[in-house]
Amino acid sequence: MRPYSLNKLEYPRIIELLSSYATTYLGKSRIQRLEPLTDKETIRHRLKETAEACRLLARGGHPPMPSLEGMETLMPLLGTGYVLSEQEFGHLAQFIRSCEQLQQYMAAKKTESPLVAGYGMSMFDLKPLRVAIEACIDRAIIVDTASSELHKLRKIIRASEEKLQKKLEGLLSKHSASLQERLVSQRGGRYVLPVKREYRKRVPGTVLDESASGQTVFVEPAELAGLQMELNELRLRENREELQILARLTGEAEACKQEVSVNLDAVGHYDFLFAKAKWGLVVQGIAPELDGDRIIELKEARHPLVAAKPVPLDIRIGNGYRTLLITGPNTGGKTVALKTAGLLVLLAQSGLLIPAGEGSRIGVFQSVEVDIGDGQSLDASLSTFSSHLRNVIDILAHAGPSTLVLLDELAAGTDPGEGVGLSIAVLEELYRRGCVVMATTHFNEIKEYARVSNGFRNARMAFDEETLSPIYRLDMGEAGNSYAFVIAAKLGIPKPIIERAGIVANALKSRRDEAVFPREAGTEGGSPAKAEEDKRRPAAPTADRRSKSEQSKREPSKWSVGDVVYIPHLRKPAVVFRLPDERGNLIVQIQKQKLKVNHKRVRPYIDKKLLYPGESYDLDIVFDTVDNRKKRHQMSKRHVEGLTIERPPEE
Repeated sequence: MRPYSLNKLEYPRIIELLSSYATTYLGKSRIQRLEPLTDKETIRHRLKETAEACRLLARGGHPPMPSLEGMETLMPLLGTGYVLSEQEFGHLAQFIRSCEQLQQYMAAKKTESPLVAGYGMSMFDLKPLRVAIEACIDRAIIVDTASSELHKLRKIIRASEEKLQKKLEGLLSKHSASLQERLVSQRGGRYVLPVKREYRKRVPGTVLDESASGQTVFVEPAELAGLQMELNELRLRENREELQILARLTGEAEACKQEVSVNLDAVGHYDFLFAKAKWGLVVQGIAPELDGDRIIELKEARHPLVAAKPVPLDIRIGNGYRTLLITGPNTGGKTVALKTAGLLVLLAQSGLLIPAGEGSRIGVFQSVEVDIGDGQSLDASLSTFSSHLRNVIDILAHAGPSTLVLLDELAAGTDPGEGVGLSIAVLEELYRRGCVVMATTHFNEIKEYARVSNGFRNARMAFDEETLSPIYRLDMGEAGNSYAFVIAAKLGIPKPIIERAGIVANALKSRRDEAVFPREAGTEGGSPAKAEEDKRRPAAPTADRRSKSEQSKREPSKWSVGDVVYIPHLRKPAVVFRLPDERGNLIVQIQKQKLKVNHKRVRPYIDKKLLYPGESYDLDIVFDTVDNRKKRHQMSKRHVEGLTIERPPEE
C-alpha cells in the first residue's frame, strides 16, 4: 500500500492509538511496522488469532505480560565480550521468571484459545539459567555462596574490618584532644582522622586531604597503614573473584542467547496481539469474512476515529456492480462513508478487528488508491482541479484489477461540463481495468450515468429536509439530492429567487443530457458495458430522447438574442449575441468571449424565455462588462469628455 493512501485514510492515527495499548518496546515496535497484508490466508489467520485474543480478554483473562526492563540494551551485548553486571543479570532473571508465568498461563488456555496459547507453547524453558543467576545474585548483589573462594575471601575481609574498627576506636580515644571532631571518615577508600592543623604532629601518619578552610587535615594514622593495605589487597581479590563469577554467568547466558531471543519474540508478539485485542474491544470490532470476488459488504460500519458516536453505515459493492456513486448534500457524510470503507479495508487486511456488524465481508485488495480532499497548495500554485487531476493521474498509473479506488467530489473545481465528461471517462477506464470504485459527486449527469450503466450503482446519504440536518444513513440504490434549494430557502433566500432557480435548473436538466451523452445510432463509444446495457434497458443512457424534429436546426429567422445553443464540435453551450447574417453566421458568447459560428453548426439548448424574467430584461447584463454598462449609463445622462466604449472586433 502506498503511503499517500494510508495517510489520507488516517491509517497512521490508528497505529498511534494501537501503540497506546502495548506495554513493551517489542510490542510497540511491531505495531509501528504494521501494514496491510495482501495474502488472504495470512490475513485470515491474523484476524482469527486477534478475535480469539479479544474473546480471552472479554472473559476476564489477564495474561501475565513479562517485563522487558533492561532487555533492550542487554541483548545486543551478548556475544561481544562484554561481561554483564549484577543489575543486568537481575533484569535477565526477572524476564525468565515472568516468561515461566506466561507459559503456565497459556498452558491452561490451550483448549479455549489454541491459537493464542500456541505461542506460549513455542517458548523455551530457561529455568536452569534463572536458577544459576539466582544462585549467585540477589537484588543486584553477588552473594557469598556464589563460589567457595568468594565465601572464604569475604570471611577474611569481615575479620580484617572488625580488627580495623577496634583499632580506630582506640585511636579516637587516644587523640581526642587533637581532633576537630570525634568521627572517622574515608579518603580514597582509606580510613582517616580529622586532625586540627595545629596538632598535626601529635598524630603520626600520612595526610591524605585537608578541608576547604585549611583548618582540618585528614590523617591516615601510621598504626592503620598496614591493616588498610592488607584490607585493600583482600578487596582486590574479592573484585577479581566477583568478575570471574559474572563472566561465568555471562557465558551461560550467551549459550542461551537464541532461546532468549525466541522468548523475546514470543513476548513481543503477545504484547502486539493483546494490544490489537484491547483495541478491538474498545471499538466493539469483529473479524470480517474475507471474500475473493472483490466484494465489500459492511453492515453497521462505523468510522473508528469519529469523536461522537457515529451513525452505522451499510455499504455494499459487488453482486453485479463494481462502482458505487454516493450523492447527497454537503456535510451529509459522503466523504466519511468513503473513508470508512477505505479505512476498514486497510484495518481488516492488517489483521485488526473492524467496527462493523457480524456478517460483514471484505475483499482483499492489492492496493487502495484515493483522491480525498482537494490538496490545494498555494506554495505549489495548484488549484483544486489541478490537485484532483494530479491525484487521478497517479491513480491511473497504479490501478489494476485488485485495486480499491476512492474518489471524492468528482468534477469539482472546473467547468461542470468538461469536469463531468472527464469524470465519466475516468470511471469508465477504472471499470475497464476491473477496479472496485467508490466515488462521491453532486452532478446529476454522473448520477444518471451510474443509473443507466452496467456495473454502476447509485447510493445517497439521507437528509432531513425539515431540520436541514444530515441523517448520516447511506441508502443504497438511489441517487441523492444536493438540497441546494431547500437549504437556500431555509437560510433566507427569497422565495421568488428559489422559484426562478427551479425553473432554470429544470430547463437545464431537460436540455443538457444529449450534450453529456452524445450518442448516435450505429456509433461506438459510451460506457464499457454498452452492449450489456442495451440488452438490460430499452433506452440508451440519455435522459432526454427528443424526436428528429425537436433536434433539427432552427431556421436563421427563428433565433433570438439570448437563446442558449450547444456547439457540438466545441462540446460547450453558448449564448446567441447577434442573429445570423446573410450567410447564416451567428455571433455567440462563450464565457465572455464572442465567436462567429454558422447556424448549421449549433443545436437548440435553452430558450431565452426560460432564462430571463420578461421581454424587458436587459441582456447587456449577460453580454457586456460592468465597466461598459456604467459608461453607457453615464452617456445616457450627459456628454462626458473622453469617455469611450471599446467593442471587440467580432461585434
